[in-house]
Amino acid sequence: MQTRKKYIFLTLLASWLLLFFFGGDQLRRLTFFSGRKAEAQRNWPRWTDRSLLKSFADPEELQSDGDPSLPSPRARRAAWLNVYKNSRCRMETCFDFSRCEKHGFKVFTYPRERDQPLSESYGKILASIERSRYYTPNPEEACLFILSIDTLDRDHLSSQYVRNVDEKIRSFPLWNGGRNHLIFNLYSGTWPNYSEDLGFDIGQAILAKASFYTESFRPGFDISIPLFSKDHPQRGGERGWLYQDAIHPKKKYLLVFKGKRYLTGIGSGTRNALHHIHNGKDIISLTTCKHGKDWEKHKDTRCDKDNVDYEKFDYQELLHNSTFCIVPRGRRLGSFRFLEALQAACIPVLLSDGWELPFAEAIDWGKAAVVGNERLLLQIPSAVRCIHPERVLAFQQQTQFLWDAYFSSVDKIVHTTLEIIKDRLLPHRSRSRFLWNTLPGGLLALPEFSTHPRDFPFYYLQHGSSPSEKFTAFIRAVSPASSLSQPILRLIQAVSGSQYCAQILVLWSCEKPPPPSGKWPQTTVPLTVIQGRRKLSDRFFPYAAIQTDAVLSLDEHTSLSTSEVDFAFVVWRSFPERIVGFPTQSHFWDAEQRRWGYTSKWTNELSIVLTAAAFYHRYYHSLFTEYLPAGLRELVGGLATCEDILMNVLVAAVTKLPPIKVTQRKQHKETVPQQVGCKDGDAGTPPAGERSRSPPRSPPAEVKGTAGAAGSRRFSQQQDCLNQLVDWFGYMPLVSSQLRLDPVLFKDQVSVLRKKYPRLEKP
Repeated sequence: MQTRKKYIFLTLLASWLLLFFFGGDQLRRLTFFSGRKAEAQRNWPRWTDRSLLKSFADPEELQSDGDPSLPSPRARRAAWLNVYKNSRCRMETCFDFSRCEKHGFKVFTYPRERDQPLSESYGKILASIERSRYYTPNPEEACLFILSIDTLDRDHLSSQYVRNVDEKIRSFPLWNGGRNHLIFNLYSGTWPNYSEDLGFDIGQAILAKASFYTESFRPGFDISIPLFSKDHPQRGGERGWLYQDAIHPKKKYLLVFKGKRYLTGIGSGTRNALHHIHNGKDIISLTTCKHGKDWEKHKDTRCDKDNVDYEKFDYQELLHNSTFCIVPRGRRLGSFRFLEALQAACIPVLLSDGWELPFAEAIDWGKAAVVGNERLLLQIPSAVRCIHPERVLAFQQQTQFLWDAYFSSVDKIVHTTLEIIKDRLLPHRSRSRFLWNTLPGGLLALPEFSTHPRDFPFYYLQHGSSPSEKFTAFIRAVSPASSLSQPILRLIQAVSGSQYCAQILVLWSCEKPPPPSGKWPQTTVPLTVIQGRRKLSDRFFPYAAIQTDAVLSLDEHTSLSTSEVDFAFVVWRSFPERIVGFPTQSHFWDAEQRRWGYTSKWTNELSIVLTAAAFYHRYYHSLFTEYLPAGLRELVGGLATCEDILMNVLVAAVTKLPPIKVTQRKQHKETVPQQVGCKDGDAGTPPAGERSRSPPRSPPAEVKGTAGAAGSRRFSQQQDCLNQLVDWFGYMPLVSSQLRLDPVLFKDQVSVLRKKYPRLEKP
């Protein structure tokens, strides 16, 4: 028993000795580190033989995080709270919804004071609002208020910096602590930190700001907007460089950057490191130190060589010939090259940590941009090489859609901002992200009409559905006679005979009352008479009686057969987003007059289908009435046939596609309605005070059948209408086409029994 105890004691002693000699060092380290609570949490390897491993960086440098010139998140937050006292604002707490209940979403801009400085960019923003459908000159009707004080540039070193903003806004009786106000800002802070400081307290106002930090951004309340230059177009804007549905060839460069390199200060870290990924072949990264007043004082050993290489490449050429474009942060988070890359279909590779991307509340940037990390710059080349070519093409096409829908003009940037706020007021009637991120975009998909994609004419194919199988015939009658004329009787009989007709609506647009119900012909479908307001735009009002997707718009003098109506409707169901009809006209550029021309001569091209005999989706009634501003709709009432042109321009602006012409048995003759018994302007001829001031031109051959003076005046007004619409849209939306669709075997020398629409060929 004593021997066993001795062996056990010796074994334990030997174990303690082994643990002391071989594990003591680890135990001492464990005890040492447990007491070091002030040490950094991240520890880099400690090499036992440093002579065998070259040191490329100081361990203290590796322990530090980020650019030392950058303020810490806590410092940025403290600066933000020091200026913006209502940092916890939400729509529910800092916005008065009751102001928007009676008159809807109306926006009031403060009157501009005399001698008040106003930058070109802020002038464009105010003009965009004042010419929009949101604007009201009455502050009592307003839901949202916009200051007339220029708040875009809040860098106090800038010449456009407006001083004493706090004192000025507090003197406004409508300010109310900023409640229901929207403030626009592009530049905040100044050298050296470029903080979020605006130099005045915004109170409870919504902030629409460029270069927004996510830490300062108030989700669901503020709005991040893109940084745009003073040369950004007011409206319209240039098209993107990649055409819709185009399969672009492989570009010369994979990844490019050409821009300034900051030698010191905030934003210098990322741009100083960009030269590491340059290979001179498919990755081009060029920087220059040659900017600013004292760049030579701070230049380093790379500057001279960088400046020489920088001049070897053209920036526009790089944009055109590259698949990806690096968009690093500058002094602030945003930069002009973000919009430049979008327009060029050069997929943006964003290196701007903490940037709240523009309109991210609505736009899915994961489909159009690559969001990188500034600290992982060296991984960017391998990451973009791994993206499949099909996905690259999808990215490029999405950049073009986003550019055209939301960023190509100041109008679109401002309207997108307002529509996002409007969606917040009625969340149950707001647009889905699908509508915001799919053609034609959220600005053209009105939630007042529907919030379901299947109700719009653009998404049938994507959802595997089709429009309804019936149509509503909508006839505009302006005849002043007490009894119905023969043409409208024949038209009603022909349309009601169609197997696809659901109902007939007659819009009575004359001062005299319509004939009694007994005078109207008996039809197999319901016939309803609607009393109009005797305005030309009445034909495009969204009447509740129209329940079918398709609308057949007709004039009372139109001559069509049942076969023509049936065939045109079948064609329209295959192209529900377009106008499909019979009489066509076209536009052209008149180089001598330096303006757009308009003709109804029969040529090989067409760009307008007159709504005197045309199918289109009923959604365009809502778009015409609710999307277009009142001033533009008033233009329709002042110029003859302008409602036809405006509807075609609107549909072309939405779809970027031409209308479709179908075969017609007889050539359509344009007529000038008589004015007997109707007020001036009721049937197409404007009152004397509203006629165009342009000198009348000789009417073309197609108006010989009309009265000479009336035909000349009508032609001149059509020209004026087209050019005024182009000026309002900022570009020519109409798209020309040489397509006409005929039935199979149309006019072929085969048996009539084999043709589905034999009556189309009868004279």
